[in-house]
Amino acid sequence: MTEFPVEDPATGETIAMVMDGGPAEATAAVDAAAAAARAWAGTPARTRSELLHRTFELMLRDREELAALIVRENGKPLADARGEVTYAAEFFRWYGEEAVRADGAYGPSPAGGTRTVVTRRPVGVAALVTPWNFPAAMATRKIGPALAAGCTVVLKPAAETPLTALAIARLLAEAGVPDGVVNLVTTTDAGSVVTTWLEDPRVRKISFTGSTRVGRLLLRQAADRVVNASMELGGNAPFVVTADADLDAAVDGAMIAKFRNGGQACTAANRFYVHADVAEDFLARLGKRVEALNVGPSGDVGPLISAKAVDGVTKLVDSALAAGARVVARAEIPSDGKGYFFAPVVLADVPPDADVVQEEIFGPVAPVVTWRDEEELLTQVNATEMGLAAYVYAGNLQDALRLGEATDAGMVGINRGLVSDPSAPFGGLKQSGLGREGAREGLHEFTEIQYLSVDWP
Repeated sequence: MTEFPVEDPATGETIAMVMDGGPAEATAAVDAAAAAARAWAGTPARTRSELLHRTFELMLRDREELAALIVRENGKPLADARGEVTYAAEFFRWYGEEAVRADGAYGPSPAGGTRTVVTRRPVGVAALVTPWNFPAAMATRKIGPALAAGCTVVLKPAAETPLTALAIARLLAEAGVPDGVVNLVTTTDAGSVVTTWLEDPRVRKISFTGSTRVGRLLLRQAADRVVNASMELGGNAPFVVTADADLDAAVDGAMIAKFRNGGQACTAANRFYVHADVAEDFLARLGKRVEALNVGPSGDVGPLISAKAVDGVTKLVDSALAAGARVVARAEIPSDGKGYFFAPVVLADVPPDADVVQEEIFGPVAPVVTWRDEEELLTQVNATEMGLAAYVYAGNLQDALRLGEATDAGMVGINRGLVSDPSAPFGGLKQSGLGREGAREGLHEFTEIQYLSVDWP
């Protein structure tokens, strides 16, 4: 089997070589998952729970090593990487708790003569496909509920960041998860691997996190065999600031929502709508914070994932400037020319129809649009095919809630710049996806309902 290199995006240097799997390896992974499926589904929920709790503890034990690995292959700052490991581990703890709380129903038929028993059963072998931007959390957010539900899994991590997924798989094995329950295929040919899985009759679930474009393709493939599908796709999150908002709090939230992970998050604030009465004040405060950002391998903001990503973000900014936007503030990037760094920037006077507003940026760019009329604001906020996350800052909580409920988004941060929580249902509306991850809903994604009609004369 051939190998492929894993790069450090902060330097462009190769840090590891990983096996490059293809259809044969994809099939072998399903062979192992299918062979282990019946025994794992029949494993007592308490046992599955304890194994997940043990993996949670092992992740915390190895937090520094895992964080350092994320820094190397993903490029995010160490503080962000530590936060991701802690967040990722929480999915094992949460689903360790949920595993023993199976729900169902029992009751008499209204017509009499029968009793109805409703249960949930594992959907079967689950194919999991994860992106590069959160290599630990995206894996545990899928593996945790799948194992809790009694499913075995085959996982394809992103080619840019496979090392973290491999480390988590080793911890699962150390915790005592049986062979064949969790199977990884690292590859640079994602299409052939995932297609092999979707064409295999033993695979009954696809859970994908990535672009809407790829999600559409996978849904078409899943339709051929009516495979159970969960999709967490692209975002274009609005960040709304009203005239009476606490601007210090709004700027604090903006720094988290926009610049965490360098803006490389599907929930990242993509476009800012600031009331005209406070726009200049907001821009001045945000600009000061952005100019103070330390950009570099050990700074506040790390590199983008690749040279291609830098080119894409550069084109969006250049297009906005050509359309009349202006740079309010820009941070400095390392001068040594190494790595895939992009200078965080704040843009003002951005036309509402600019590409940088309409497209997902996936980089540290904050385009600011001003508004006065609330009805016009909501029209602009909802004029997108995406509906993943949104953020609203308002002085009056009722106003914030009203704006949040009027926004087409599956998750809304009210006076806070972070929406992710293992105990809350993560997912979007419209073309931002299908289904939910996290919470009880995330467990249900890996189950199917079965109803037993019992004769009861």
